[in-house]
Amino acid sequence: MSVYKDIRKKLSLTRDEVCDKANELKFPLQSERLERIENGKFDIQPEEVMLLSQIYGEPMLCNHYCSKECPIGQKYVPEIKVKDLAQIVLEMLSSLNSMKKSQERLIEITADGEISDDEIKDFVFIQKELERISITVETLQLWVEKMLAEEKINIEKYKKIKDDINSQ
Repeated sequence: MSVYKDIRKKLSLTRDEVCDKANELKFPLQSERLERIENGKFDIQPEEVMLLSQIYGEPMLCNHYCSKECPIGQKYVPEIKVKDLAQIVLEMLSSLNSMKKSQERLIEITADGEISDDEIKDFVFIQKELERISITVETLQLWVEKMLAEEKINIEKYKKIKDDINSQ
């Protein structure tokens, strides 16, 4: 069973109900197409992933698609695991503390614009730590999007503050 079908079933939605919601969002989706997508007979399109993500309130569907189904994303987008906020924050702090220790070494390695053979091991280690930070940031973003979709965070206030900060 596909992730798209699993989530729809978990939410106790019929295909017709999903298609009705899609039509309300001005995105025509036919029940037959959704059935074929869910059963792996048709490849889902990115716009359809975004639509289902919105209807289901599951932002992780976008990451799933990019990391598992999109040929470009499979190479460049890491899979993000759903975690609770406390675990996300602890992982972030751990990664940031590790990077704090590696900060001076990164400056030493990159100051001359080249990475010599004796610097490669340290550089790869630091690069891995930066990747961990990036994944943790993405995990936090997915958590926020999920909380917004579930209306556990005031979306109007969140967007206003975010817009204010972005305009500075």
